[in-house]
Amino acid sequence: NEVEENCYLVEGDMVQIGGKKLHIKDMNGVELAMLQQKLLSLRPKFFVFKNGNQVGEIVKKVGIKPKYVVEELGWEITGKFMAHDYTISDGSRDIVKIHKAWISIGSCYELDVEDDVDETMAIAIVLAIETVLASTETSTEIAINT
Repeated sequence: NEVEENCYLVEGDMVQIGGKKLHIKDMNGVELAMLQQKLLSLRPKFFVFKNGNQVGEIVKKVGIKPKYVVEELGWEITGKFMAHDYTISDGSRDIVKIHKAWISIGSCYELDVEDDVDETMAIAIVLAIETVLASTETSTEIAINT
């Protein structure tokens, strides 16, 4: 958060049959959302679940400029993904800005989230994108400050 206190835990098994699963939990260990990667897909695709119900599908679109979308919410994610600097918009405005903090122990991402936006969905998007990027890198440790 703004005073650098941990607000979320992310736990997961990076090697699973059926795709990677990441669990977003509050600091008491209560699961808020679960992200599951779909393995058999032409493009990277992740499903977001809350309370056992699918609430979103994050898909990487390929084009001149790559982007990700969450069609259920009308969200589009664009930016410089390899530089870990991107924005989530809802079609009319930017609702989340994501930036990797380069001076930190491990990987730390700063999220500037509008007040009316679901933070756990924003974190799920960051995790999905960074999982795709991590498949080409050696480090997969991710810490997120919101």
